Amino acid sequence: MYSSVNATGLSPAESKALKERPIQSHEQKIVRALKEMYSCSPKEDTFQIYTPDAVFHDPVGIAEGPESIRAQFVGLTKIFPRADISKFRLLENPPNLAKNTILIDQDVAYFRDTKASSPTKILNSLLAIKLNDSNLVTSHEEQWNHEKSSTGEDGFLGFLNEHRKRLTAKLTDAIVGKSKV
Repeated sequence: MYSSVNATGLSPAESKALKERPIQSHEQKIVRALKEMYSCSPKEDTFQIYTPDAVFHDPVGIAEGPESIRAQFVGLTKIFPRADISKFRLLENPPNLAKNTILIDQDVAYFRDTKASSPTKILNSLLAIKLNDSNLVTSHEEQWNHEKSSTGEDGFLGFLNEHRKRLTAKLTDAIVGKSKV
């Protein structure tokens, strides 16, 4: 059965209401990299925050490993050459969430035309970033509008959706490949 609880273990309304917190020193490199990715301006070293087996999961795809994750964000820059982050809040973790999880509530305005005065799309999302003991990212989950997207645990349609996401990520990886950032 599909759950309305997101990566925080809360409803979307509850996670959007979490208090903002200050950045911790070990999170600075990760936050910088995330801002580079989501502003469609990744650099060569942006994806060094990930472990070799890290997973990125959003409503569009599931990418495994830093090169595949890189391809997703480089591919995004080909669709939207400009993106402005209008809101980026580090959130306090609810008591049920592991301390090694970084929660971020963000609004990103995506532009197809870099000179446009208004964005093509504005997207609110919850980022749930899980770190290992070396403060590298093992899991990067993006939930649009703080809503959980279906997975294989959500029955047959969730199973099909999860396989579509993996296929989408592999196709993006094949198209974008190792192109320069």
